[in-house]
Amino acid sequence: MESLTPAPTIVEQAYRAILDAICEGRLEPGERLTQESVAAKLSVSRQPVGQALLLLKQQKFVTEAGRRGLMVAPLDRDFMRWIYELRLGIEPLAATLAAQRATPAELTRGHDLVAAGWRAVREASIAHLIASDMAFHMLVYEMSGNGLFTDTMGQLWNHLRRAMREVLQHREYRRQIWTEHDQILRAIGERNGEGAAALARAHLANAAVNVALSLPATATDAPVTVPAAVGQPAPR
Repeated sequence: MESLTPAPTIVEQAYRAILDAICEGRLEPGERLTQESVAAKLSVSRQPVGQALLLLKQQKFVTEAGRRGLMVAPLDRDFMRWIYELRLGIEPLAATLAAQRATPAELTRGHDLVAAGWRAVREASIAHLIASDMAFHMLVYEMSGNGLFTDTMGQLWNHLRRAMREVLQHREYRRQIWTEHDQILRAIGERNGEGAAALARAHLANAAVNVALSLPATATDAPVTVPAAVGQPAPR
């Protein structure tokens, strides 16, 4: 007997449609969301939309808008800083473990993803750049052999998708991202765990600063600082 793959429920479909619209900028920060308007756009009833919006609120993609109900959450520099601080703890370790555990098939997938990233750079496709970036980092988590990295970072990457739309308006930084990805993958392929970790740390430190500088500042924001890893040569 063949295994059956359950179809997504209406709630899951509504959740994914709203989430993608937020992450891709089709729903802008501050835009009001009502069950009625979203249900009409998705051609579904209000109930699954209400459940989807509740989940998105818990995950900080939407927020209260006073008497106006809900709205798309603004991009928050503090929240993004927290994500990058978490990534700086997780991803160098993931890169170290990937250098020990990556299979030849996974490394081949990595080279394919880097090639896809460079194609997106040449095509100036923001959507493809974001998708390729997310896929590359998710592959590093997978190569580490630690499923908790994938589970922990999977949802947070949807927040990063929003911020990266702003960061990737800068054409030169698009090239820097994929140069750094190529270097990380090369160190993993050479089984150089220390070098892969150092490269991952520098890559994230650069990304954190670029995200902070690309998002609107608020009065409570901490000053933008460059972690010490930036500019330091990686061990080879």
